[in-house]
Amino acid sequence: MKFVSALLVALAASSADAFSIAAPKASVASTSALSAMATEWDLANIGRSVRIEGSSREHWEFPDPNQEIVQVGIDSNGRPVESLIELWIGPDWTPMKVKAYTEDGMMRPVQSLIGTRNKAAAIDINNTGPGDFPLNAAAAYASPSMVAQRADLLTANQGRYIEGGAVHSVNFDASVNQVQVLLYTDTRQLNAQVELLNGPNNFKQKYEVFTNNGLLNSLYVIFNTPGAGNVVRVTNLAPLEFPCKAFIASV
Repeated sequence: MKFVSALLVALAASSADAFSIAAPKASVASTSALSAMATEWDLANIGRSVRIEGSSREHWEFPDPNQEIVQVGIDSNGRPVESLIELWIGPDWTPMKVKAYTEDGMMRPVQSLIGTRNKAAAIDINNTGPGDFPLNAAAAYASPSMVAQRADLLTANQGRYIEGGAVHSVNFDASVNQVQVLLYTDTRQLNAQVELLNGPNNFKQKYEVFTNNGLLNSLYVIFNTPGAGNVVRVTNLAPLEFPCKAFIASV
């Protein structure tokens, strides 16, 4: 597992300051870089795109054990999106679930990378919204550049150690157009919530993840952050004995 190996190396390298608090290093991406990023997340460029009506679902098969990372994109025509993304391995094992909500599926689509644990797997996307709120979704094995971008986030900063029940927030100015977030654990369960807020407790987008192994199935998401006043807030929903580590930076 290439990405898991990278995580283990990062854990070893940062063990001395694993409990330290470090501010993320945010940098303003160039116009061309942002354009390339937007293109990579277009559903047509990800893979097979389908329309999923409210209260219905669709799934994608991923049979290659030599590939690990799946790119998942969900958008809409501007309406809210409520969805449940599940990783299926075998006939009755669901090691990872991600609830994803966005107020505007066109301005702030759902953008995530999910690991398959190097096993034959399937990604199931369930539109949990009402019948008149359809969504569009696509999933495919991620490109090498996308996989590398997630791995590079580990070396961009030291991350933030978040104990169970704790909350961590990071503000971004108007010059930042996209923010990437990576959450993982040292093989313990990962039960956390990541929100994009604009204004006091006015969340525009939210992910809630649960997995029995936060190293094999870390959460990686990309937020679009147009305008000013954007805040990314991470809440560790797990008990005190299940900490996680968060890496947050502009793209």
